[in-house]
Amino acid sequence: MNVEEREKTVKGILYLVATPIGNLMDFSERAIEVLKSVDLIAAEDTRNSLKLLNHFGIRTPMTSYHEFNRFDKAEELVRVLSEGRSVACITDAGTPGISDPGEVLVSKCAEAGITVSAVPGASAMVTALILSGLPTRRFRFEGFLPTEKPEREALLDELRTSTATLVFYEAPHRLKKTLEILFNALGDRRAALCRELTKVHEEVLRMTLREALDHYSGEEPRGEYVIVVEGITTKDRKAAEAKDWEGMSIADHVAFYEAAGMDRKAAMKQVSLDRNISRRAVFDALVSAKS
Repeated sequence: MNVEEREKTVKGILYLVATPIGNLMDFSERAIEVLKSVDLIAAEDTRNSLKLLNHFGIRTPMTSYHEFNRFDKAEELVRVLSEGRSVACITDAGTPGISDPGEVLVSKCAEAGITVSAVPGASAMVTALILSGLPTRRFRFEGFLPTEKPEREALLDELRTSTATLVFYEAPHRLKKTLEILFNALGDRRAALCRELTKVHEEVLRMTLREALDHYSGEEPRGEYVIVVEGITTKDRKAAEAKDWEGMSIADHVAFYEAAGMDRKAAMKQVSLDRNISRRAVFDALVSAKS
């Protein structure tokens, strides 16, 4: 395929291009080729991205696309794509669309019927997860914890009984506070604190949340962190759920499961299992409450 044919092939496509999270050798040949071929690169931080592009001899024009212009700029980029030009979206480090404004652009392109293609590569989330030593079969990525207290508390209350491994991002200046919040909400669980991933000074600290708090009481955090926390065990989850209904009447306990989407029969069965009583006892309690 000659250059002219290649240009025609990439027109009108949005490429999501993963960039290195530390080690520049992780940048794929395909990613470099795509960034050289497209008409425009939408970068989270053009100054930071310019260093990467210069290193690989990429001279494609750039435009800024970040958290604060993500909606208006997404509309502008969709117009560019609709005119038949190709655009690559990159983030500061890692895969665009993960805890960054790329997800807005993808949504807008989907609505406009524009083709979106991914050029996969590094992801701090996945890298930290596989290094953590914690279960990877089921995990839940939450990115940065919400800054607003009511929203944060609602999320933590939900995560408290999740059996999935939990993954968070955090900046160094907020790490101690976040560890304290997680410890108070989730208890002293096993965790892995991963920083400087793929770089010369990569570090993975495998310890409990309490140990992590003690560790950083005398040491200042440095670098961007990925915090991986073990989910609650099935046994502990059942114990936690039991505490949630200990103060309920049997009728309220049944209503709790019905509100969660169970039909009456299934809710009664679950209540009998929770309380280790017969379904007849549950039925009698419902009749008594009704009368």
